[in-house]
Amino acid sequence: MPKSQFRALSWRKSLLVGLVIAVTGTVGIWYALDGGVVAAKPDSRPPTPPVPVTVATVTRQDVPLLLEGIGTVQALNTVTIRSRVDGELHKVLFTEGQEVKAGDPLAQIDPRPFQASLDLAIAKKAQDEVLLANAQRDLERYQSLARKDFSSRQQFDTQKAQVDQFQALLKGDQASIDSAQVQLDYTTIRSPVDGRAGFRLVDQGNIVHAADPAGIVVVTQVHPISVVFTLPEDEVHGVAEAMAGGTLKVSVKSRDNGKHLADGVLKLIDNQIDQTTGTIRLKAEFDNADKSLWPGEFIMAQLLLRTDARALTVPSNAVQRGPDGLYVYVVKPDNTAELRPVHAERLEQATAVIADGLDEGERVVVSGHLKVQPGAAVTARTTEGGKASGAPAT
Repeated sequence: MPKSQFRALSWRKSLLVGLVIAVTGTVGIWYALDGGVVAAKPDSRPPTPPVPVTVATVTRQDVPLLLEGIGTVQALNTVTIRSRVDGELHKVLFTEGQEVKAGDPLAQIDPRPFQASLDLAIAKKAQDEVLLANAQRDLERYQSLARKDFSSRQQFDTQKAQVDQFQALLKGDQASIDSAQVQLDYTTIRSPVDGRAGFRLVDQGNIVHAADPAGIVVVTQVHPISVVFTLPEDEVHGVAEAMAGGTLKVSVKSRDNGKHLADGVLKLIDNQIDQTTGTIRLKAEFDNADKSLWPGEFIMAQLLLRTDARALTVPSNAVQRGPDGLYVYVVKPDNTAELRPVHAERLEQATAVIADGLDEGERVVVSGHLKVQPGAAVTARTTEGGKASGAPAT
């Protein structure tokens, strides 16, 4: 065959191969072999597998709005029991850790010197009473004589002044008796509040003074008991408005936020904000009948501000943040993923309250987001671990 004819034939074969490949598209790969056009085997690459994800259902539920802050437990009353008179600590009448009532005797100072002072004041009053009685009898005599002009008016006035003097002296004697009685009463030291006695700070037999700073024992009132905690200053107006509308509940957990300890009510919002920390202090009161709270204990306090009834909710880890705002992946009925912008009213640790963008009953992806693309096929499993749907759509 002439070379010119061979070149023309080869050019026509190449053109035919190109046309066949263009027409067949993805059906197969064509190639020339031994002067003819031959079809290769179809593409054997496997299709993209569905992305495994975990889903949760959009539900409506009552969602409490809780404000959480760190706080400490404080005794409702803390009293350092001191002696109000000087003397020997004669008796200790309490046991360390004992529950005491208001008025219970805790200790006794040697009462004998104070009893002697009281007896002396009583005796002085009795003496002055005798003098007053004698002066009153003389006054009656002078009064009778003055009517008959047997004595001068001056003698009568002088005797009357003496009677008045003795009467005033008796009032002073009574005051001395009252003072001595108070000092004697002070020798028996009583608890001013209901509470729990702490460590004994002075042993029996020691000399105690009214000016001693340490005292004899500290009594703390542990039921009811108070909790003081802090919240950011931005919350103060909302708390004040809610408190004006009714009683607010406060629950307390252990410092590791694990164990629930007690429930109480909010009693007080401090009258000023701490400018160094930007926080406001609040005080709650607890019955503490089971003594679950101890003074000085660090706790986590949760203030229930309100409860949103039948709010639309999803798990918080379903909500993602993108350059255009918050979004979620919704798993459609054909098991493909749809990127859906949402507006979240609240994002809490476990639950997100959705204001717009989702409907009740829809399924959202809560884990496996990194491999999901809009329109991608997914294999959905519920948060409980069960398979939520059949095979994904092809």
